[in-house]
Amino acid sequence: MCPRHLPVFAHPGRSVSELGMFPELNNLLNISPDRAEQGKLTLLCDSKTDGSFLVHHFLSFYLKANCKVCFVALLQSFSHYNTVGQKLGVNLTTARERGQLVFLEGLKSSVDIFFHPQEEPHPLRFLRETSAGSLQPLYEFVREALKPVDSEDTTWRFPVLLVDDLSVLLSLGLGAVAVLDFTHYCRATVCSELQLKILWRKSTGRRDRSLIYQYKIQDKNVSFFAKGMSPAVL
Repeated sequence: MCPRHLPVFAHPGRSVSELGMFPELNNLLNISPDRAEQGKLTLLCDSKTDGSFLVHHFLSFYLKANCKVCFVALLQSFSHYNTVGQKLGVNLTTARERGQLVFLEGLKSSVDIFFHPQEEPHPLRFLRETSAGSLQPLYEFVREALKPVDSEDTTWRFPVLLVDDLSVLLSLGLGAVAVLDFTHYCRATVCSELQLKILWRKSTGRRDRSLIYQYKIQDKNVSFFAKGMSPAVL
């Protein structure tokens, strides 16, 4: 598997109200406030490059869109994401205090589970299990974090789950099947639990296109170039 796997689950609902901090990226993805695609799974995979800016882009994008976000952070600390988020115009501390952001800090939680007794089932309980661990407690944490307070709760537009990154689970000894099952259940809960979708498809005979871009990360932005057109490689 590739070094980084970040699934982003967006629940079907109303359109996103604000553009993210990377307008060029939004143009490449063909997303805008009035045409935001929801109810989907986005899997980010980088190889021989650092795609971590995409994690911060999606986090800031959905927080600015007034979505309820559950972020399972297995790779970096809360302070790291918060520092980058402030450069992109979002404050994770404020979002967490007002209940918009539920943040599971994997690095800190892993220390707690080893050195502090846990009365309730811990989301990362598999770290203490000698046999093949189960991700059911982590799934239950996600489901509880994103469920509405009541049927009339309209505080947030729709729930979104971000995980950074899934390959960490494999490195910790979990099997690929367990990780895939976790992804499947999260997708079913966040994307499909309350929706009915009817699709009418017509065969067009067209093949999917794959586009490759070079990019340059700046302090508060990212620029994209057609392959071979970046000034850095000309």
